[in-house]
Amino acid sequence: MNTKITRMSDTMVTAACDLSELVRGHEGGLVERITPLVRRESVLLDLATVARIDAAGIAALITIYGAARDTGHCFMVSNPTPHVRELLVLVGLDRILLSRTAAHAGASPCMELSAA
Repeated sequence: MNTKITRMSDTMVTAACDLSELVRGHEGGLVERITPLVRRESVLLDLATVARIDAAGIAALITIYGAARDTGHCFMVSNPTPHVRELLVLVGLDRILLSRTAAHAGASPCMELSAA
C-alpha cells in the first residue's frame, strides 16, 4: 500500500493513495501499515480514494482506532467518499472516527469514546 504522509502540528496525516476498496482481502495491508503509526502518534487517515468499504474494512478501522486509544493517541478519518461516509454513519462510527475539520484531528475527545 502506497501512502502519502504529511504533518499537521502533532498529528500525522496519511493518505492511502492506492487503496480504492477497504474490503475483505484488502484491509490487512492498511492495518499493518497504520497500526504501528498510531502506536507512536496521532494519525488522520484520508479516505478520499476509497470508493467501497465492507464489514472487514470497518473492522480494520476499529482495530486501528483501538490501537491508537490503547496508547493514548488519536485516530480519525477524513474526506470519505459519500458511500463510505454513509456506511460510517449507518454503523455509528462517524461520531468517533470522522474528523469534522483537520484541526480537530489532534483533539483528545476522540479518545473518550469506545469503538465497541
